[in-house]
Amino acid sequence: MIRLPLLGEATDAPFPPPQHALREPNGLLAFGGDLSPGRLVRAYASGIFPWYSAGEPILWWSPDPRMVVRPTALHLSRRFRRSLRACPWTVSINRDFAAVIHHCAALPRPGQGGTWITPEMTAAYVELHRLGWAHSVEVREGEELVGGIYGVGIGRAFFGESMFSRRSGTSKLAIAALCRALTEQGVELLDGQVESGHLATLGFAPIPRRDFLAQLEALCKPATPLRLSESDIEALQPERMT
Repeated sequence: MIRLPLLGEATDAPFPPPQHALREPNGLLAFGGDLSPGRLVRAYASGIFPWYSAGEPILWWSPDPRMVVRPTALHLSRRFRRSLRACPWTVSINRDFAAVIHHCAALPRPGQGGTWITPEMTAAYVELHRLGWAHSVEVREGEELVGGIYGVGIGRAFFGESMFSRRSGTSKLAIAALCRALTEQGVELLDGQVESGHLATLGFAPIPRRDFLAQLEALCKPATPLRLSESDIEALQPERMT
């Protein structure tokens, strides 16, 4: 029988140390609480994130290892870079956060019977965005939203949450544009959460949780919202990524 700590009702109730997370399932740390902005920001700055399905209590995770990349080290293949020279896409930042998260929730994914982005979670991250903690990158073909990514920015770290692609390559362009924007702001770490083959092709690599937490201690203290803007949006367009 798995026994998990129950989080206190107060939004400032402490999380258990991430080192106490289960090995199987990897990283499961606690349950309960809520998705209030203060609790979410404290969670991410501590190397913890929520992940659960509809009908379950809120589950909190801190897996070991953690899949990360430095924004300056993102890898794009030569073939993909060449394809951007004549693609019909444009990139924007924070123009339609709600649409990006809704697309991430709605898009079918191989091997998944449903989405973990519940209406409750959607509302929580839209509120985080309103408060300046959560950000999105959008990829459009004409007026149609065809790709995007969203996540949470704290200090000099960014925590990727989900991305979607309605055209082959648009999510890859979204993450490339995000990394360029993060580099402009001095962000040193992009968290991809759990290991995946797709992230590995982009230069993400697993690091031990203890090393990840040590980096967050330096990058997220004090916890201040990352400011992403379109101050140099031209540099994020596909033809500039080649």
